[in-house]
Amino acid sequence: MQIKPAHPDDAARLVEIWYRGWHQAHADVVPPALTALRSFEEFTMRMRVHLKHTQVVWVEGQIAGFFMVDHDEIYQFYVSDAFQGSGLAQQMMAATEAELGHGLKWLACSVGNTRAARFYEACGWVQAGTIPYEVETGEGPLQIDVWRYEKRLGPQEQAEAMNVADPVVTQRAM
Repeated sequence: MQIKPAHPDDAARLVEIWYRGWHQAHADVVPPALTALRSFEEFTMRMRVHLKHTQVVWVEGQIAGFFMVDHDEIYQFYVSDAFQGSGLAQQMMAATEAELGHGLKWLACSVGNTRAARFYEACGWVQAGTIPYEVETGEGPLQIDVWRYEKRLGPQEQAEAMNVADPVVTQRAM
């Protein structure tokens, strides 16, 4: 597995993976209005906007998946059909977490996307609750409910394992 920043030449394949993966995972669980907006053309437009923030996962010369990180959030995470079930997703998640760096990180999972939820939980992410989340569409933002998953990455993981208080959390609680 190799991870490289996305290049404009990768965009068409990335859009295909994103479009197919999104419909596979979300079409049956999000509001029909959102599914109706998720056309191939919309994913093409969104990829143009996000290409510079996209990391492409290559396996044996093929694009096998991609991920996007936005500050402390895993914004997008997709594995192509051909590599689903191969164990690649766990390797990708480890690489995505490394890119996120240390601290409390999060991701949004569509309510009802139980396959993704099981995967995140197997990778150590914890469901923190259901929250409203604004998704981008070609017609402007649309709010849906998502499961918020969180994970503390880096040295803080060891401190929590030893039940040492996190000074940032302690200060916020005061």
